Amino acid sequence: MSDLSLTTSVLIRVDPLTASDQYVAAQWAQDLNLPFEAEAEFALQVSADGLQLQDLSADAPGPLRVDFIEGALAHRRQFGGGSGQMIAKAVGIQPGVRPTILDATAGLGRDAFVLACLGCQVHMIERNPIVAALLADGLRRARLDAAVAVIVQRMPLLVGDAIELMSAWTAEAPQVIHLDPMFPSRDKSALVKKEMRLFKPLVGADADAPDLLVAALALATHRVVVKRPRKAPAIAGTPPTYSVDGKSSRYDVYAKKSLKP
Repeated sequence: MSDLSLTTSVLIRVDPLTASDQYVAAQWAQDLNLPFEAEAEFALQVSADGLQLQDLSADAPGPLRVDFIEGALAHRRQFGGGSGQMIAKAVGIQPGVRPTILDATAGLGRDAFVLACLGCQVHMIERNPIVAALLADGLRRARLDAAVAVIVQRMPLLVGDAIELMSAWTAEAPQVIHLDPMFPSRDKSALVKKEMRLFKPLVGADADAPDLLVAALALATHRVVVKRPRKAPAIAGTPPTYSVDGKSSRYDVYAKKSLKP
């Protein structure tokens, strides 16, 4: 576990699901500076099966956890459409080309996992400590599964502010940087999804998205790719070179240099 400091106004407590989980739960509470047995809006639940985040309101959906082994991500790994997927086209995957990628807004790691499944090396950055804890726990469990371990080995995680980390980057620069900043949607239907109900209070809208784009453009050697709702405006500042459009979302591509085999 890493020493993470929580910076959110949302009230969150740590709940061990059984008596045998109390020691590990206490470690998480200490690392994240969260209380036990307190009034809260959310609970970070700890069990032998890992971490999950539960909304404690009366009409809340089930818990949210990161699972790279089963469920939707396993289905997408096996039947997701390969290099024909929108995100694959946007980052420049093509025969003989698997760019190195930095996912600077990793979230639950889903986009990074799709790209790693396609053979890309994908460094991830996540700044929210609760989201980062869920993602790190999902990676830990995935490393124990032989079929998935080889994929998540290509997904190292950094916890911290992406703008600061990109500005101070000393390793080899990524060819592509992927951004998926939280968009301040007014559409209440967006809150229907479990992830949105939990993420909106935790992380809010990414008001620093223009600065994030500037930092990404300065670091990426070949292109920056920004995921947006289909009808949303582009991030303020440099206009995208072109877009890859889908039914509900699109990818704005900021091209700097051609990706070649």
